[in-house]
Amino acid sequence: MSSLTITPGASRTLKNHVSIGQTVQNSFSMAWRGLLKIRRTPEQLIDVTLQPIIFTLMFSYIFGGAIAGSVADYLPTLIPGILVQTVITTSVVTGVQLREDMDKGVFDRFKSLPIARIAPLAGALLADTVRYAIATTLTFVMGFVLGYRPEGGLGNVVVAALLVIVSSWAISWIFAFFGVIARSASSVQGISFLVLFPLTFLSNAFVSPDTMPPFLQWFVNINPVSHLVTAVRDLANNGMWTSDAWLSLLGAAVIVAIFAPLTVRAYMKKA
Repeated sequence: MSSLTITPGASRTLKNHVSIGQTVQNSFSMAWRGLLKIRRTPEQLIDVTLQPIIFTLMFSYIFGGAIAGSVADYLPTLIPGILVQTVITTSVVTGVQLREDMDKGVFDRFKSLPIARIAPLAGALLADTVRYAIATTLTFVMGFVLGYRPEGGLGNVVVAALLVIVSSWAISWIFAFFGVIARSASSVQGISFLVLFPLTFLSNAFVSPDTMPPFLQWFVNINPVSHLVTAVRDLANNGMWTSDAWLSLLGAAVIVAIFAPLTVRAYMKKA
């Protein structure tokens, strides 16, 4: 039986002639690789499994009585806020793992394969949507266990969950860009959380901006995280698709339009 030998030059030629259909297929293959990696090392799911549980319990019982009078009254405000914070924070892992794979030489080995050069990057971003779905599901489940009953109905809860997943996927392009250009995985994590913590905590995720000083109210009201939290609350609690939902989708589209080309360009220079 003869074996097929692909020289580096031939590999690059094949990559230059990969069709769109093959690129999509290669990307899904790389996404499947990412899921298999999670199955072999399930500790990678600690952030999306334990964080929603711990944060929901902690914020409910620490702040519920003080802010809303009881845990039950606080849940309609808290669960959408926890959901947005948890899933957006999870998107940081995209950039961190991307940088780790590049540092370990995993992407260098992909260069010798007759696949689309963009497939490893696209596959990593696709695989992480599963992480967002897990975090979203567990947050709503924890809320239900504590007594949260979204009046918008199951259909609107699903729409709210999809809105958060789409927004987080868009944001993951920012951290993917950091992952490509940064020098280490730790620097990606440090920079990402330095950006995320002010955005998530200086929002309406946990308290009403009416209780804040005027200069903070201004920032909270223009904070895109606040618009996403409000959109999720309107959908889950009231069954309403409002202007905040449209603004969230518009913001996600703008992020992808800006950072997807930047990330792809930076990645292709190193791929």
